[in-house]
Amino acid sequence: MRLLFQSDSADPARWEAALRRVEPALDFRVWPDVGDPALVDMMLVLRPPPGGLAGYDRLRLVHLISAGADQVKDYPFPPGLPVARLSEPGQVAGMVEYVLHAVLHHHRDFDLYARQQAARIWEEVPRVPAAQRTVGVMGLGALGTPVARALTGLGFAVHGWSRSGRPVEGVTVHAGAEGMAGFLAASQIVVALLPLSPETVGLFDDRFFAAMPPGSFFINAGRGAQLDMAALARALVSGHLAGATLDVLSPEPPARDDPVWTVPNLRLTPHIATSPDPLTAAEVVIGNYRRVLAGEPLLTPVTPG
Repeated sequence: MRLLFQSDSADPARWEAALRRVEPALDFRVWPDVGDPALVDMMLVLRPPPGGLAGYDRLRLVHLISAGADQVKDYPFPPGLPVARLSEPGQVAGMVEYVLHAVLHHHRDFDLYARQQAARIWEEVPRVPAAQRTVGVMGLGALGTPVARALTGLGFAVHGWSRSGRPVEGVTVHAGAEGMAGFLAASQIVVALLPLSPETVGLFDDRFFAAMPPGSFFINAGRGAQLDMAALARALVSGHLAGATLDVLSPEPPARDDPVWTVPNLRLTPHIATSPDPLTAAEVVIGNYRRVLAGEPLLTPVTPG
């Protein structure tokens, strides 16, 4: 089997080694070293080749290397070609780690203690038990549901919001537009893990932040285009929000003179919340290819268009 690999940041050597453990006879090619495109059986890519897939006559599967698929929303896939996004244990674990760290950072007042250290102040503030802090998770999919469950495991009162309102054990779930106001009013820390869609672009705006409780916190590890950065800055400067953590921005990276670098009580990380672990992802990727050959349904399929 010939596999064509493309990623802006992942290490091809690590992926090749992991994939060969599952498929020893793998012919691994790294874009743009395609060779004869007619011999490519599968792609594992962040983005497929520009311009379409003409000449890839043997291609059976395009597997994205990301959990999201918005980067291929308008890509001209041939009709009927299977496309899958990646959801695998290592990737989920990374997101759980990131969100727990961000939530606990805000919950335990570490921003305040950092400011006190800078001012040489040694002063304790009352600790709020986790059971008395409500955390709201927006997006209860392959990443959001494990995050919500991990937060309940730490004792937080967890609310969730999704379009469908699918129940999650231990989580108070709010659904759709009619459930948004109640969700925000209940959430002292909001964690955004939503996919990008026309409905979520610019969702986090002045009205959104005004609906959150005074002194609350906002964490976005979903998509940068969902955030009105100026609105978040206003909420932080005014003190309505006590703090925020962003792993995603639009554009990325911000310019060196972008005001985002100096917004008070804002923590930035460079889109590192999670990434696939080749060792655990290889089984999923090769497994999906074998499913296609066997005529079985894909795990986490993408509907192109």
